[in-house]
Amino acid sequence: MDTFGIIVCICLAVAAYILSSFQFREKGILLNNAWLYASAEERSTMDKKPYYRQSGIVFALIGIIFTLNAAWIITDFKYMLYFFIAIVAIMVIYAVVSTIRIEMKK
Repeated sequence: MDTFGIIVCICLAVAAYILSSFQFREKGILLNNAWLYASAEERSTMDKKPYYRQSGIVFALIGIIFTLNAAWIITDFKYMLYFFIAIVAIMVIYAVVSTIRIEMKK
């Protein structure tokens, strides 16, 4: 068992969950490409709520990935890779579909 790897994964999971919490509560900087690449004029008129929600969900999924990674190190369960692949696929599909839906509502 790799104690250092477990600690790193748990710390990264906690950080992702904290960022997710801030995004869901719409506190702090918006960690989303739409916001980061927008001009100052676009930022002033942008409805940030859907972007905060999108970022909150993505950071929650990242936290789940790191939690599963720590569990994988602890248990050495062979099939955990399939859980990782499924969650990453869900995260990518969600990010693409939600971005399209946000842009269509504009």
